Amino acid sequence: MRKASRLFEIIQILRVARRPVTAQTIAETLEVTARSVYRDIAALQTMRVPIEGERGVGYILRPGFNLPPLMFSIEETEAIVLALAMVARTGDAELRQAAKKVSDKIAASLPEPLSKTLSANALHAWGSIAPAPAGIDLSTVRRAVRDEERLDLIYRDETGAETRRQIRPIAVIYYSETVNIVAWCELRQAIRNFRSDRVMACKTTGSFFKMEGERLRQLWMSGWQSNQPNNLASERTTN
Repeated sequence: MRKASRLFEIIQILRVARRPVTAQTIAETLEVTARSVYRDIAALQTMRVPIEGERGVGYILRPGFNLPPLMFSIEETEAIVLALAMVARTGDAELRQAAKKVSDKIAASLPEPLSKTLSANALHAWGSIAPAPAGIDLSTVRRAVRDEERLDLIYRDETGAETRRQIRPIAVIYYSETVNIVAWCELRQAIRNFRSDRVMACKTTGSFFKMEGERLRQLWMSGWQSNQPNNLASERTTN
């Protein structure tokens, strides 16, 4: 978890707590070390977030402090809720968990009449939940896209032939039946789409392609647009 996200989550944890929360409890919730929590709390206090407490006793957030709210219309909130419901049907386990947390936060803060809409389950995303791919963790792919890190794959094509590929991942496409990884393939020296359910194994490399991701995305998008209206068929396959 990135530092900015941790700081936000620590504020959220303390905001809803009814008694002091220890650094160890926060660390277990965020899956970091207690030392990281101590540093983060010190950083928040430096930013004048009114956190009180000490090591071994716990921390509290003084009443009256709130993050600035984002104001959405009813239609905008419904769009967010429905989008989250769609995310919850993908094969990406980490995104499903994140969507559930966001839904809970929205439900806890909604005014009438929208809270009745949610509690009545009036908005649905229907269809089967896509299975998580066995050979790859999609959260690893998303982080590699953000960090511009190369990945090593063992990939099986539609004929069953396996190849080793090193790729520069630039985008992730979520379909109802599978997830595609868009990447520059070092073997083919071209942009290719890799079905996640055909990835047999994946590992990070520690090798980066910094400052190249946006250029590759523009290259991909220019080819995608020029291939209309047959782009959907090509996006689901790979060479």
